[in-house]
Amino acid sequence: MALVSFSRVRVLIRGGGDLATGVAFRLHRAGFPVLVTELPAPSLVRRLVSFGEAVFSNQITVEGVTARLAADPSDIESHRLAGEIPVVIDPDGHMIDHYEPAVLIDARMLKSNPDTNLNDAPLVIALGPGYTAGTDCHVVVETNRGHDLGRVIWSGTAEPDTGEPGVVDGRGQSRVLRAPVSGHIKPLVEIGDALEAGQAIAGIGEYVLTAPFKGILRGLIHERVPVQIGMKIGDLDPRTRRQNCFTISDKSLAIGGGVLEAVLSAPQIRPLLLSQNLHEAATSL
Repeated sequence: MALVSFSRVRVLIRGGGDLATGVAFRLHRAGFPVLVTELPAPSLVRRLVSFGEAVFSNQITVEGVTARLAADPSDIESHRLAGEIPVVIDPDGHMIDHYEPAVLIDARMLKSNPDTNLNDAPLVIALGPGYTAGTDCHVVVETNRGHDLGRVIWSGTAEPDTGEPGVVDGRGQSRVLRAPVSGHIKPLVEIGDALEAGQAIAGIGEYVLTAPFKGILRGLIHERVPVQIGMKIGDLDPRTRRQNCFTISDKSLAIGGGVLEAVLSAPQIRPLLLSQNLHEAATSL
């Protein structure tokens, strides 16, 4: 539970995947009111550490923070007052006008910008490549692993998308599970299960997807999501730490730290923070 509250600085995060969840988690813990918006069937892989999972399961708790699906915008405030992060299905961005956030964060990781612009909120932050700070957002936060991970960029762009997943214990592309055919998956194991090389993971039609090496299933897309050939649908971790499947990654937390820095240091947000502090000081007298 946050010790302070920045209730006048509403934050709307578009996207509820694992990177967005690291951002939402840090902002929520710091005391900001956070709203997450998602698609009707988001293609989440690390679902058990993604607040967007609430779309499928109604609620999801990640490291002690609960996100709950708000079936109606009128439920947002009650979820927030309960100490939870409300999640709203909003594929077209209508909640931006309804919620009137002070901070909008595009965490959809689309690698290109379809609709985010500087007028969406007083402070607009984008994660990763496809956005230019000062043109279609105010701030970009670096998402590529390496020296600049989590760095706040006030002018320019993030590093271009490499298309290469991070290497874990010598495994790169092979740890990313991709759909060999189109359709819907039928899970045969659960996230967190230890698998042997060649063990069946999921069926897609008549095709059976198997583990390319021994490891722990770190993520698997929900069976309600239609998949296309070549689409990322799972993540196999060669490490033996099962708890990694249920905790926010170092990468997500680093990006969340960068976003928190951007919010607290943005000149357009400082007056709101100051007025909040003055209001709380006055009411405590």
